[in-house]
Amino acid sequence: MESVWRRPAWAQGDVLAYGGDYCPEQWPEAVWAEDFRLMEEAGVNLVTVGVFAWARLQPAPGRWDFGWLDRVLDGLAEHRIAVCLATATASPPPWLTAAHPEIQLVRADGVRLSHGSRQGWCPSSAAYKDAALELAEQVAGRYAGHPALALWHISNELGCHNPVCYCDESAARFRVWLEDRYETVENLNLAWGTDFWSQRLSAWEEVLPPRTTSYFGNPAHLNDYVRFSSDELRGQLQAEAALLRQLAPDVPVTTNFMLPGRWRSLDYGAWAADVDVVANDHYTLSDDPRPHVAVALAADASRGVGGGRPWLLMEHAASAVSWQKANRAKTPGEMRRNSLAHIAHGAEGALFFQWRAAVAGAERYHSAMLPHAGADSDQFRAVAALGADLAKLAPIAGSTVAAPIGLVVDRDSWAASLRPTLPSAFLDYGAALREWYEALWDAHLTCDVIPSTADFNSYKVLVTPHWQLLDAAEAQRLRDFVEQGGHLVATYFTGVADRCDQVVTGGYPGALRDLLGVRVEEFRPLLEGQEVKLSDGTAGRLWTEPVKLAGATAAAFYVSGPSAGFPAVTRAERGAGVAWYVSTQLNPAGLGEFADRVADEAAVPRIDAPADVEITVRRGAEALYTFVINHSAEAVALKFDGVDLLTGDTGPVMAVPAGDVRVVEQALR
Repeated sequence: MESVWRRPAWAQGDVLAYGGDYCPEQWPEAVWAEDFRLMEEAGVNLVTVGVFAWARLQPAPGRWDFGWLDRVLDGLAEHRIAVCLATATASPPPWLTAAHPEIQLVRADGVRLSHGSRQGWCPSSAAYKDAALELAEQVAGRYAGHPALALWHISNELGCHNPVCYCDESAARFRVWLEDRYETVENLNLAWGTDFWSQRLSAWEEVLPPRTTSYFGNPAHLNDYVRFSSDELRGQLQAEAALLRQLAPDVPVTTNFMLPGRWRSLDYGAWAADVDVVANDHYTLSDDPRPHVAVALAADASRGVGGGRPWLLMEHAASAVSWQKANRAKTPGEMRRNSLAHIAHGAEGALFFQWRAAVAGAERYHSAMLPHAGADSDQFRAVAALGADLAKLAPIAGSTVAAPIGLVVDRDSWAASLRPTLPSAFLDYGAALREWYEALWDAHLTCDVIPSTADFNSYKVLVTPHWQLLDAAEAQRLRDFVEQGGHLVATYFTGVADRCDQVVTGGYPGALRDLLGVRVEEFRPLLEGQEVKLSDGTAGRLWTEPVKLAGATAAAFYVSGPSAGFPAVTRAERGAGVAWYVSTQLNPAGLGEFADRVADEAAVPRIDAPADVEITVRRGAEALYTFVINHSAEAVALKFDGVDLLTGDTGPVMAVPAGDVRVVEQALR
């Protein structure tokens, strides 16, 4: 398999991408030569250029200034540094929003936002789209054949700050979208259940965005607006991609996703089909006690939405970010571990935001590869050392990760979980996803984090947290998976409603009731901080249900709380497989024990390793590459028959100091 980014002619053999966002327009031209020299010193081979350069490239309507960008790209080419060139459409310049104020976002309460930040454009704005495509055409037409060009970068973090707009132009586009989806107003009335609260519609013109109302809005209306807004943003992605492919058909196209968090509103499972390279931005949170688990989750989601193909880490931080309440600096070695962990999970390189730390603007205190302290700094020396590491890891380029477990994310259900009027305000889809993932990570089980539309056939186990909105066809897909030998783990608040968010009657969990072999008549959620005990010695929180067996057997019972005496965890054999139901949020110990049991029953292979020692295997055409990342405070010794690409050490026993990494190459026999 070839590398995901087009290697320029001067690149010999395999190479992993290394570099970051480069913003030369923010600096005097005299600084650029130093940038190029230090990039070479650090081992940089790919930089993203032009992301927020629209105002410099087009200073006024009909005026273009590409001279400075010509010199930047020529200089990078001379220093053998490839370019991921942005279409620069992320943020319109002041002259454009002054001429077309309708471009700016409108909030749900009707307030139109002002120019002065970034990414403030309405996803439905025709004026924005016309101007953006004109810019993209100018950029692509000029640089399609440039020797430095390796990858196109469309916009930037689409939907990060503009996931929805409530303006009249959006309303008109929403009506068209609904008519395409439902065909008639009567079908829309049925889908939205508009007889509730006298919301019945008689004409398309009566449909509005879900703006601020006197009380709770219609959940189906809210859900469709999220879908519509994602599709509007996707339309911009597709329009720019089509233009780029027309002008430069041999240059791959990408845009930077924000997995996993923005998956709640953006349909990345669909968007992945629009790019040649799945790319992701990921930043750890200062208050996360185990940020390395978040890194692995984001990486496995990036691999999962792309169907397992190699992907690219487009942005992460060299140290602190600039947008949290307390911007924690990374500890010594943490940047290296984060970077190599992304690569362990399938990334074809590690890029940062950004190359040189800014001295002005809202992100002036965001860390960079080249910090304010300059090249004579621990930060830059660590950056250069990481560049040397990635050069040693060139043989892994194009290798892939095979996962026997799929952790399923349903974007619609995640969005629906954010609505009011659910049985519990403490339901947290993102937190549940993280807790299930963490249990698998702690058990040293490799998983893909996949969209609910993915092909399930390659997995031994599927875990589906809170798949709330699930139709009959999807229920049949899960039944087929189980009957053909798969092991399904479904959690509470799964299958309870259809895709229109209308409750499936007859008992919960609705569409999956027969497959799981259980029937629930009511939910019994817990109060904040409340915990219940289970018969297996573990505990649950957030949720309980009085589960009645209807073909399943009980694996654990509630021994306290509102559902005491009822099954808490059940198991049903269906065909050649097994369907599990977990009706509470198990505590970490319970999740760990349960993950072990399911993995053992499904014969899922894993590598035995100490706690907080991460093991991931990439497979190439001729070798296996085993990444061992020691996140613990103690050195470990593991048995490996191979050679460490980073140090040259060989087995059979290999020491991995605390905080260190080994990448063991083992030839395939």
